[in-house]
Amino acid sequence: MQDIMSIQNLLLLLLAYLLGSIPTAVWVGKGIYNIDVREHGSKNAGATNTMRVLGKKPGIFVLIIDVFKGFLAVQTLRYFDTLQPDTVPFVNMQLLLCLAALVGHIFPVFAQFNGGKGIATLLGAMLAMNSEAALISLAIFLMVLLVFRYVSLGSMIGALFYPIYIIFIQESTVPSLIAFSIFIAIAVLFTHQKNIERLLKHEEKKVFSYSKKEQNEKGKK
Repeated sequence: MQDIMSIQNLLLLLLAYLLGSIPTAVWVGKGIYNIDVREHGSKNAGATNTMRVLGKKPGIFVLIIDVFKGFLAVQTLRYFDTLQPDTVPFVNMQLLLCLAALVGHIFPVFAQFNGGKGIATLLGAMLAMNSEAALISLAIFLMVLLVFRYVSLGSMIGALFYPIYIIFIQESTVPSLIAFSIFIAIAVLFTHQKNIERLLKHEEKKVFSYSKKEQNEKGKK
């Protein structure tokens, strides 16, 4: 029985990786616009760069699909009764599925292992694992985005708040979840090194442009 469970878990991890490997931005860009988004803009196969290169509608579509594939990769575990929901083994398996989906997005087998940063896919997985903490982090991301208009800055601050919420507000006692939340914050900072450099140099592009009024005000400074 244990061997069957192990095989099942391996298959679930493989499925999570394959779901994460769906290169939404690449397929949308090449299939509809005959453009590889990895060759333009920030050269990242994600929703933000898709929005910059192809426009708002395809960018939003990519965002929705990337979030959903992360959510589905983790949520599949609930359709099997081998692990009791909300127990430590169940949470541990959820974390492994999340990591598998994330690795798939960053190193997609369907796109020559050249993918995106995985923020949207990570958000989907986090929503499936701990919706409360994920939604709070998402709210912080949106507030930072609305104020400063930098997706990268919002992503980093939202990710940094995630372990704070898990450890100090929810007071989780699951060691793997605590370690994972800290890992997520560090990983997001690591994958945004170039963005940090551009932010410090004031070279980071904002996700949406100024209005004419704002442009005039900016020109007077």
